[in-house]
Amino acid sequence: MALKKNPWENTTAGFTLIEILVVVTILGILAGLVIPRLLDRPDEARQTQTQVQIKQLEEALALFKLDNGFFPSTEQGLEALVTEPTTGKKPKRYPTNGYIKKVPKDPWGGNFVYVSPGEHGSYDLSSYGKDEAEGGSGNDADINNWEID
Repeated sequence: MALKKNPWENTTAGFTLIEILVVVTILGILAGLVIPRLLDRPDEARQTQTQVQIKQLEEALALFKLDNGFFPSTEQGLEALVTEPTTGKKPKRYPTNGYIKKVPKDPWGGNFVYVSPGEHGSYDLSSYGKDEAEGGSGNDADINNWEID
């Protein structure tokens, strides 16, 4: 009794040129649809990062107030979270290493704007956004602590 030979045994494995062209065409179509949508994402990511930074600064400011009974003045600024203020009202219990290592820049390289007392609460904390100028809309809009949920 002879064994039957497998019909696939002598064939070579691989893709045909047509199969490769179909895959490349599908990938091209997907890239054409997806890439334009991803191009707007960097500014959206920077806005989200700014909101996170503002929340972190708010937490450090809350600790400052908890320890000292007041928020830093506008004159003392956010730098009061890094080093003990030498001007204005002196903190009662200032930690040796401060509240943060350094005052961050916003994702566009600008400074956060801190005003205390603020118009919208005990303090106002803002980033002027991409255009680094007050006001603006869209990607240039200001990001303010009183507007963050």
